[in-house]
Amino acid sequence: MSPHPSPSFLRKPLWRVVLAGAALSCVAAVGAAMAGSAPDANLLKVRVGGDTRQTRVVIELDKTASGKLVSDAAASKHVVLALPHVDIAGEMNGQGEGLVKSWSVDSAAGAARIKFDLRRDAVVRRRFLLPPGDGLSVYRYVVDLDSNDTSPATPVEKASETRSILAKTATISDDPQVRLPPQGKKVVVIDAGHGGKDSGALGSDTKEKDDTLAAAHALRDRLERTGRYKVVMTRDTDAFIPLETRVQIARRANADLFISLHADSIGIQGDATRGASVYTLSERGADRTAKGLFGKSDWFMNVNLPGQDSATKRILLDLTQRQNVNRSSTFAEILLDKIAGATPLLRRSHRDANLMVLLAPDVPAVLMEMGFITNPEDERALADPEHREKVMSAVADAIDGYFAEEARYAMR
Repeated sequence: MSPHPSPSFLRKPLWRVVLAGAALSCVAAVGAAMAGSAPDANLLKVRVGGDTRQTRVVIELDKTASGKLVSDAAASKHVVLALPHVDIAGEMNGQGEGLVKSWSVDSAAGAARIKFDLRRDAVVRRRFLLPPGDGLSVYRYVVDLDSNDTSPATPVEKASETRSILAKTATISDDPQVRLPPQGKKVVVIDAGHGGKDSGALGSDTKEKDDTLAAAHALRDRLERTGRYKVVMTRDTDAFIPLETRVQIARRANADLFISLHADSIGIQGDATRGASVYTLSERGADRTAKGLFGKSDWFMNVNLPGQDSATKRILLDLTQRQNVNRSSTFAEILLDKIAGATPLLRRSHRDANLMVLLAPDVPAVLMEMGFITNPEDERALADPEHREKVMSAVADAIDGYFAEEARYAMR
């Protein structure tokens, strides 16, 4: 932070201040010309949080940057990452947490070079860049480390895990534990609403449960043809699946995205209301998740948050949910943009709600109402295979677009 100006400086005439600033600018320009081109970005800060199973390093930058893994700890217990065209104010170093024993930063060949000395064997699980957001004005280059050592933690390592709890509160919001499936395929869970004894909304000639299952099959086939996704169905037949089980399926699958398909209803056959809409989690829904977790509800499965203090756990959950809701909203907007050319939309098409299937705190999720089954035009469209293929193709395009946007910041 720059020192505060002295009172004498504040009393200087404005023209002197302007001339002084111009002179400094000239000096800076000459200096930059003499030294070569200015760096693209500056490294501001390094943060470490985690335990001896999983550790996250967050490198804060004032501008976007790419990274290159020089050493991945395969041959020795250290990781070296180079950030080309990134400058540092001077050598930086610090104590680590979790898997990272210590870290240091220096300059080499026009790049900022960050070295992490590790406590035990580990692998770099993933690297990605996050743009400014969630109240932060900086870019964050994130490195996730996973232990490949199954031996018990030493007393020193256990102490490090305890110290890392507060560090996690500062880093967990950067990404809600989205995990990469084998072979780099994204896991998409498709939830066909209702089923079995639960018919859902009724049209004049059709049932919601049949429309949603047919749409889920069409979307699954479209995604699987790309070869880029592992698709998981919450139901593949006319079966009744409890809502809480659908959430559990998504979390067990380590889903990267969850989309629940439904048909809307106004309750009056022949009503003029029609159009698709997309729901994401509301604030009340986030509170419901917290109550489910801390009330130890059976449906909620285990969400592993570090520490014994419930206040700390709540902070961690809140940070995770905030990022998850942001991701869900990003996908919802992409989805609405894509399907707008394939089917009519409600006037207020992006909505939020306290819905069970949206409650997983670590899986981006949306619920898509494909149209009103109580509207004659929408009902016919929902049952029409050609229209269904058109809409589900647009949904698949939205999924492609969402992950393409995510990949813009991913450095693997």
